[in-house]
Amino acid sequence: MTPKEKAKELFDKMFEPNNHYMNKNIEIDKIIAKQCALIAVDEILKITWVDKFLTVEEYWEEVKQEIEKL
Repeated sequence: MTPKEKAKELFDKMFEPNNHYMNKNIEIDKIIAKQCALIAVDEILKITWVDKFLTVEEYWEEVKQEIEKL
């Protein structure tokens, strides 16, 4: 997958119809989706190492589980 394709995929996931229920203005929803996708990428870029007992996949699975608990 190219960076352009991944960017579009992330944006589309943030912009799914189920995700923009708070605004009736689709342009605002697009801005919010773009901001969410950028936040996700920024967080991935901050990872320089993962706990020595976890793979990168395991780390992100645990992060996902913690988000679901919120």
